[in-house]
Amino acid sequence: MVISLLCLFLITFVSLIFVCKKIKRSKWNLPPSPPKFPVIGNLHQIGELPHRSLQRLAERTGDVMLLYLGSVPVTVISSKEAAEEVLRTHDLDCCSRPELFGSRLISRGFKDIGFTPYGEAWKERRKFLVRELFCLKKVQSHRYVREEECNLLVKKLSESAADGSPVDLSKTLFWLTASIMFRVGFGQSFQESKFIDKDKVDELVFEAETAQASFLCSDFFPFAGLGWLVDRLSGQHKRLNDVFFKLDALFQGVIDDHLSPGRPEEHKDIVDLMLDVMHKQGNDDSLKLSIDHIKGFLTNIFIAGIDTGAITMIWVMTELAKNPEVMKKLQGEIRDRLGNNKERITEEDVEKVPYLNLVIKETFRLHLVVPLLLPRETMSHIKVQGYDIPPKRRILVNAWAIARDPKLWKNPEEFNPERFIDSHVDYRGQHYELLAFGTGRRICPGMAMGMANVELGLLNLLYFFDWKLPDGMTHEDINTEEAGTLTVVKKSTS
Repeated sequence: MVISLLCLFLITFVSLIFVCKKIKRSKWNLPPSPPKFPVIGNLHQIGELPHRSLQRLAERTGDVMLLYLGSVPVTVISSKEAAEEVLRTHDLDCCSRPELFGSRLISRGFKDIGFTPYGEAWKERRKFLVRELFCLKKVQSHRYVREEECNLLVKKLSESAADGSPVDLSKTLFWLTASIMFRVGFGQSFQESKFIDKDKVDELVFEAETAQASFLCSDFFPFAGLGWLVDRLSGQHKRLNDVFFKLDALFQGVIDDHLSPGRPEEHKDIVDLMLDVMHKQGNDDSLKLSIDHIKGFLTNIFIAGIDTGAITMIWVMTELAKNPEVMKKLQGEIRDRLGNNKERITEEDVEKVPYLNLVIKETFRLHLVVPLLLPRETMSHIKVQGYDIPPKRRILVNAWAIARDPKLWKNPEEFNPERFIDSHVDYRGQHYELLAFGTGRRICPGMAMGMANVELGLLNLLYFFDWKLPDGMTHEDINTEEAGTLTVVKKSTS
């Protein structure tokens, strides 16, 4: 009798949930969805490269599309017009972040900038980091670091050229951006750091980003502990924790170094400033920092500062190698405008070579480093292209698909920097067909620093060296396959 009553109760409960959902659905004009399977929804349609899978689904379903990833509804945006509604018209209503398992762990309970949900605490943290590290004045104050590290890069590459030895350009460019960010963000020499395996810095960055962006069962099946159990059995939890402990050891070493008694005080960096705030803060201070907050900030600086710049330069050099006529034109302009006898490149030289900016723009268009931007979450009900998007709904903007939309770009798969001649389109967040750094309240705060690293690094590579492919290889042999989820890297070094 008791079992029968329990079964009747469960059937009634499930039926009520179903009826309520049907009633709620009838009140809203939800975006169209592709066919889905029970339980897993559309998860089976998300491949190893989600931005490409989502583009194909959007072509069949619509530019505003509702997917069910497990039990979680996700709205995917794949057109310039819809992206502008989400990121400008409704920016305040959907500028929060979903609380995902991987980003919660790596950000130490959302104590960073990039993955923390929107709120007053987030605003104070972002304001502090922009003021003390990422504003234009601070970026310009570190130009000597960028120039010194680029000079060292040129020296090392010149030695390799003299020996006739090949260069692993991907690793070299990761070392360049790591060297700059370690000095600017951590107050340490990357080459002399005791806290990181320099030969595996690119692997650690990639592991950390994968941890933050992985499709975990915990995020898509949050009920009854099923997702958590699957992630434990599959080893996902162990991989996440391994990355967490590697990063924690690195950042604890950086903090301990800054707290050591013999450290000189005349050159305070961002870590010193954060430690000062933590030690002097009072109950009424709007900015609250702990050691976990500092590690959360350092995580953002380490991952975004090293990875995005290196990946962009790798894709630029890849496209130039695939398009030798563009390489010849760019190097010709650089050497004509800078002369043939410069011993070192300075940041003033960047402005003398406008064609370099066109090449970088076109590389952003074809190879957005963060193709789906970072996920957003609505804080209230909004309408996009006539469709209802309820509160607490995850949103993905497929900026990669928009940047290859044939309605916006002629021959979108072709690498053609000239398309930006006399074009108003830029990557700084005002034009929704090219969202390299995002836009609105969640635009990447490190854009100025990242661009300074990329422009100066590329200018040095292209002024001092003539690049060619290994013997027996043609530009048609260059592999442009992608890998990654949060950021997309060149899969092969060849």
